[in-house]
Amino acid sequence: MNTFKIAVIGGTGKSGTYLVKELLNRNIPIKLLLRTTSHFETTNPLVEIVRGDARNYESIYSLFEGCDAVISTLSQPVGEESIFSDAARNILQAMEAQGISRYVVTAGLNVDAIGDEKNEKVRFATDWMYQNYPKTTIDRQVEYELLAKSGIDWTMVRLPLIIQTDERFPVEVSLIDCPGEKISATDLAVFLVDQLSNEEYIRKSPFVANS
Repeated sequence: MNTFKIAVIGGTGKSGTYLVKELLNRNIPIKLLLRTTSHFETTNPLVEIVRGDARNYESIYSLFEGCDAVISTLSQPVGEESIFSDAARNILQAMEAQGISRYVVTAGLNVDAIGDEKNEKVRFATDWMYQNYPKTTIDRQVEYELLAKSGIDWTMVRLPLIIQTDERFPVEVSLIDCPGEKISATDLAVFLVDQLSNEEYIRKSPFVANS
């Protein structure tokens, strides 16, 4: 895997920072998309910075050059129009143009997938998101549908509350219901990077949580 170079989107967010740390701990070179570089500094030779926006196709195309796979922990910018489906369209187009097949992306519990058997709490949380954040919640579902219709090897990892901690805990994975109420950001990062060499969840949307 160390011959890989990974394109990372959302690498400065609350889960993305742990993702970047895990990739670098494994000596995996990365290209990191940043909207602004004012809050990010590194001298690590494994990190290449590409300044741009996920809603801009040229930025995404430039980010993907020379990369073998893509991981996104993109979150919604506060006070802006929903970003997820626009970013997904750019990502899918650029991956096809550059011959990249593997894409791992995170999402919330509100995304619905075929075969789901969400428990009452998760259904309530999904409904709450639709009531309080309808545009972004609908846009996340559109993102899922775009992936499902694509020809790439995608995995959409659906998550409960992310806890920013270096601590590790037992992790459970389910394709039909969320097995817990939180996930350690470190455990999440490990799971995301592991998917680069794991085919079990290709074209699937597993729930991942600490048990």
